Amino acid sequence: MKNIVLAGFHAVGARLRMDPKSISAVYLDPERRDKRMREMREKLIAAGVRVMTADNRRLDGMAPDVPHQGIVAMAEEKQAQLEFDELLDLITDDTLILILDGVTDPRNFGACLRVADAAGVQCVLVPRDRSAHMSPAALKAAAGAAETVPVVTVTNLAASIVELRDAGVTVVGTAGEATKSIYEFDQKKAFAWVLGAEGDGLRQLTRRRCDDLAAIPMAGAVESLNVSVASGICLYESVRQRTGGKLK
Repeated sequence: MKNIVLAGFHAVGARLRMDPKSISAVYLDPERRDKRMREMREKLIAAGVRVMTADNRRLDGMAPDVPHQGIVAMAEEKQAQLEFDELLDLITDDTLILILDGVTDPRNFGACLRVADAAGVQCVLVPRDRSAHMSPAALKAAAGAAETVPVVTVTNLAASIVELRDAGVTVVGTAGEATKSIYEFDQKKAFAWVLGAEGDGLRQLTRRRCDDLAAIPMAGAVESLNVSVASGICLYESVRQRTGGKLK
């Protein structure tokens, strides 16, 4: 079984809640003695997890380029798995998919997974190239969502969008210059949102393969939103339409 690195309170805490037995060891910075760390240590010990100490330099080496907050865990890989062909077989009227085109920042990618989990999407679809993939930074930002939301990786994103449409999924991309807003589409049946990275947006071929394009209404001075924020706005419009705005 492959081991992965989980860094930070959110990532480690999420795994501790879902499957503490999958954690082989947690390394804590002995210099950090605040309430949050004390409570985390108590929870780990109560769950029977092996707790060890490691100075900040060692933690930096275990989780480079990640704000680990003084806590790093080694755990079994438990990423949700789904192949594209399997996805096509699972499409129903309830299907809701998030497609990310060119989102290469691992923190944005992880945050999108977190939003997708909250909105109940079936999967997040990404291209094999020009996309972030699972890393300690992405796992930290996902805060456990990487274990519940399948990430489907495809070689040709544009061709995959066409296959989704042929399977009955309405695919709408986001673009600031679109003449329709995200609120003008019926999202009660099989639906997919396509979002690009802030600044670059969707690639031209991706745009052309969508059924239509939609814009998020912007009343202020900013020209664009972070992709995870935009994902949340779009996905929760779908949720609102499907639930009538009521909590399940």
